[in-house]
Amino acid sequence: MKSITDQIISRIKRRKPGWVFTPKDFLDVGSRAAVDQVLSRLVKQGMVRRLDRGVYDYPKQHPKLGTLSPDYDDLARALAGGDLVFPSGAVAANTLGLSTQVPAKSFYVTNSTVRSRCIAGQTIKLKRARVALLDNVHDKTNFVLQALSYLGKTNMDDQVIQRCVRVLSDSDMQDLNKAMHHIPSWMADTLHKIQRAKHG
Repeated sequence: MKSITDQIISRIKRRKPGWVFTPKDFLDVGSRAAVDQVLSRLVKQGMVRRLDRGVYDYPKQHPKLGTLSPDYDDLARALAGGDLVFPSGAVAANTLGLSTQVPAKSFYVTNSTVRSRCIAGQTIKLKRARVALLDNVHDKTNFVLQALSYLGKTNMDDQVIQRCVRVLSDSDMQDLNKAMHHIPSWMADTLHKIQRAKHG
């Protein structure tokens, strides 16, 4: 049977460089104290980097730039601690082409606790999603729901409908059907309009 150290090293190496993680990602192989000890040794060996208290990464290396900074999205996922986390509705709307406004301050949304933390010199903010994030669906489904929620009922015009028709696949539409009982009625009406426009 592999030692705790070997199991942790093996799991880290299976991930791509740049992976941001916390000790919780290894509590299935040993106690928190044992995991902390292993991670402390790996930091000293240079295999992993300690970004902040209880937050580490498997550093990504660039041939010219050297060790790269951790990705903002990866930091947010680590802060969420296993909870669902997605970019804000403003970012989602811009990414999907539903809005040309680029958010000045980016944050993330989650179904869980609101929190904020500075990690590796970057302030990561998690806010509660206006519309609950759905599990076991394609990412685009949650992007659309957050984007529509951000845009609001009064902005649901033909341009938004047609843009959604272009970016959503039939599989995405099936996922969105699962959201009907979890969203405001005006959003459900909008999804029906998108479906009719797509298949009409």
